[in-house]
Amino acid sequence: MPTPHAILSPTERERYRRQMQLPGFGQESQERLKSATALVTGVGGLGGTAALYLAAAGVGRLILVRGGNLQRDDLNRQVLMTDDWVGKPRVFKAQQALAAFNPDIEIEAVCEYVTAENIDGLVQRADIALDCAFDFKERDLLNAACVRWGKPMVEAAMNAMEGYLLTVIPGKTPCLSCLFPEKPEWDCWGFGVLGAVSGTLACLAALEAIKLVAGLGEPLLGQLLTMDLARAEFAKRRAYHDPDCPVCGGVKAKGDRTIPVVMARS
Repeated sequence: MPTPHAILSPTERERYRRQMQLPGFGQESQERLKSATALVTGVGGLGGTAALYLAAAGVGRLILVRGGNLQRDDLNRQVLMTDDWVGKPRVFKAQQALAAFNPDIEIEAVCEYVTAENIDGLVQRADIALDCAFDFKERDLLNAACVRWGKPMVEAAMNAMEGYLLTVIPGKTPCLSCLFPEKPEWDCWGFGVLGAVSGTLACLAALEAIKLVAGLGEPLLGQLLTMDLARAEFAKRRAYHDPDCPVCGGVKAKGDRTIPVVMARS
């Protein structure tokens, strides 16, 4: 977990003044955010919106990972994009939009999908990961790397009007493979998406990451938050921690408190 060694500039003090007024937050928590590096995979409707709120909160460095070009049917939910960017690599537009929104943070854009070859290097450079990938192959790679390197992960996923959120702390909570030992199959482009649904889940995912980094409130540990947004119904379900999980079984926690990843479709 990042230690508060970063010094806030006068501009940053002004920018974040309102959140530093929160009980239990203050300057030290803001400095923790500035010192942190967050990895966001799958920067689309979910990951892009989550990255926006991490930038708004003052997370000092964002590593944005997403391959592929923007399509016009992405525009109902990918709020960092613009119509004139259709056909171009979306992750560079996300970088451009976030840099204009908050010039006081560092933003790295990686125009690649998550692979077995690049994931370890990405996770090792981050303090926390948000999993917003669009398939289980990428999710599993990130989950395993976060467990391997002792990095917390916020796992967020959505399907139609439903959302799911899980915070993974290696050695302390169940990991994604504990919940889904057998991977569900779906057509990544074959389900309906309402932008406000992905935005709602993205805000909650960003909030989980901010809470963990800043030491604010009570993170969602060992529980799966499910949402039926068509009915505005939310429920917390205890997640099973499999002692024989091939990914996290027998893993011991590193440090006092680590940080989470997201189960998300973009």
